[in-house]
Amino acid sequence: MQSSPRSAGPRSVGDAGDGRLGRVELLRVTNPDDRRLDDYRALTDTALRTVKDPAGGLYIAESTKVIARAVAAGHRPRSVLVQERRIEDIDAIVGDLDVPVYVVPDEVAEAVTGFAVHRGTIASMHRPELPSVREVIDGATLVMILENVGDHTNVGAAFRAAAGLGADAVLVSPGGADPLYRRSVRVSMGTVFQVPWTRILDWESAVSDLHAAHFDIAALALSDEAVTLDAYVANRPERVAVVMGSEGDGLSRTALENADTVVTIPMSGGVDSLNVASAAAVALWALGAR
Repeated sequence: MQSSPRSAGPRSVGDAGDGRLGRVELLRVTNPDDRRLDDYRALTDTALRTVKDPAGGLYIAESTKVIARAVAAGHRPRSVLVQERRIEDIDAIVGDLDVPVYVVPDEVAEAVTGFAVHRGTIASMHRPELPSVREVIDGATLVMILENVGDHTNVGAAFRAAAGLGADAVLVSPGGADPLYRRSVRVSMGTVFQVPWTRILDWESAVSDLHAAHFDIAALALSDEAVTLDAYVANRPERVAVVMGSEGDGLSRTALENADTVVTIPMSGGVDSLNVASAAAVALWALGAR
């Protein structure tokens, strides 16, 4: 785990006006080169995915709503970058925590992050340790599995569907996009902190754990042998793990071979399938997760 940003180098000469509002100590930063802001530097999609998240054990939570949900889920902020208009909001969220809060002008926030910070608040969060598959599915009756879903928007939207439609847990394959990536978190509206989830290490062990817990593994795919979703729902097993495939190729051969049932959503209008997040919402609703 990295050291606190409080010790990440000296303050800039231009910094002034540090103080306190409510319970939060405010550290005002006017120099975009200040090293204490390094967690937020150049947060382009590529930079964050390939450097920040894996190397630092951190993820970025953007907006007060998302930060509040992360903190409520027990996640620990490393620091917060906030614009003046959001100071009172962030005080209500992290006021009881010993967290440095850096107050910056709009132009400094944009210079550091590489984009316009419209929501006024970003937090650098420590990544929690992921639980095992067995821990996540314990007591669950409906699980969503995302296999190699690489688009962060789709991952976030699928998590939002899982939360809104009552799925008990989500499993993410090793090749799938990161649910804690900034865009995934934002699209999910913070529901990635609400639904228990973890990564699958390998299909063989995950299938073994699911079968040991008496789950029927239902692969959502186009197949001549597939049963329609309504027919599957009519004889719904007590515990279901529904597997959603990647945007382009769909489910892998391994996922299909390990499924107990292949299920398809009947389509019309010459359309053969839905976007993965839309398909997840339809399947979860039909399976009674509401």
